[in-house]
Amino acid sequence: MELRRLLLVVTGSAAASNVPTWLNWLRETYPRLDVAVVATPSALRFVTRQALSLRIDHEVVVDTWEDCERARHVEHVEWADAMLVYPATFHFVARLALGLADSPALLAMQCTSAPVGLAPALPPGGLDSPAFQRHWATLAERRNVALIPPLPARSLTTGRDDGWVSPPLPEALRRLEARRRELAEVDVPVLTGGVTV
Repeated sequence: MELRRLLLVVTGSAAASNVPTWLNWLRETYPRLDVAVVATPSALRFVTRQALSLRIDHEVVVDTWEDCERARHVEHVEWADAMLVYPATFHFVARLALGLADSPALLAMQCTSAPVGLAPALPPGGLDSPAFQRHWATLAERRNVALIPPLPARSLTTGRDDGWVSPPLPEALRRLEARRRELAEVDVPVLTGGVTV
């Protein structure tokens, strides 16, 4: 893997509780990869900042504008070679697809040309929801977005095999890296003030 700096955004799915294990795996497998973690407030219902920060070399940032004294969204864009939302909730996917920028991570993802990976974890019926399908199709049109389809799994709520989980992190990273290589191979004109340069 050629990524050097990964911004990992953890959202409020129960699957967030598995992220510390994946961070251990990342540190052992890719010791040169610098990982920064942003956690949404709802993610902190399932995993603590301390559990995440013990496994990385940066402070875990909570994805809110409150107490944000710096232009965190700009820092994210300038620092990250790629961004990965893992796990991505239905709500986060919808906000990104709608062009919302109501948190530093979302604004960074709306403004970056770096690859952005989305690995959803969804409740029963979530994948087949017409709203989710519309948002997924909208994001598929963005060149820098890598959509990483969820896998069927047992729902923690129903106890049936009708839930959806993010694929293992190695698969998500493989797809994100493939998108990064695709973007690097294509020389895309830059628009500045409506003028192609």
